[in-house]
Amino acid sequence: MRRHSIKRATSETSIALDFSIDGTGKSSIDSGVGFLDHMLVLLTKHGLFDLELTCEGDLNVDQHHTVEDIGIALGQAFNEGLGNKEGITRYATKTIPMDEALSTISLDISGRPYFVYNVDGLKDKVGSFDTELVEEFFQAFASNAKLTLHINLEYGNNTHHIIESIFKGFGRALDQASQQNPRIKGIPSTKGTL
Repeated sequence: MRRHSIKRATSETSIALDFSIDGTGKSSIDSGVGFLDHMLVLLTKHGLFDLELTCEGDLNVDQHHTVEDIGIALGQAFNEGLGNKEGITRYATKTIPMDEALSTISLDISGRPYFVYNVDGLKDKVGSFDTELVEEFFQAFASNAKLTLHINLEYGNNTHHIIESIFKGFGRALDQASQQNPRIKGIPSTKGTL
């Protein structure tokens, strides 16, 4: 079972999470940010991961530290849970519709963090959630999971639908790339390391 737990405490947030790559889509999430909880439930469900997460953040300031620090901790848990990466599929691309919105997520569990985010036209907020924090979350995850991640919005009008399409697609792409393929022997790289 590829799984890792993280406890991360700073002056801005206190996070405890348990993340299982080889899960079934179960989650128990309380970040203090309702929209983020909803997106993480979708990521977990569609990626077939298991996630238990609690966070106490300085929401009296704003949501930034909470969202970014959860991205950091979740990325670290994913990276550690992968272990030595032997036999993983490594690459994945998913294009996911959500009503009128369509986004494409491409990733490479490369050991080299890189992030591209081409998502224009979001409204500033969904409820009380600052939509610019979607980019912050994925930047933090990609950096700490040590993966190359490209998020491209093809089209869409409704901000909630666009973000939901992204999180669902990310969950499915992350699941596919992290799956172990019995045909792959050792590390899937000509360098011999990821």
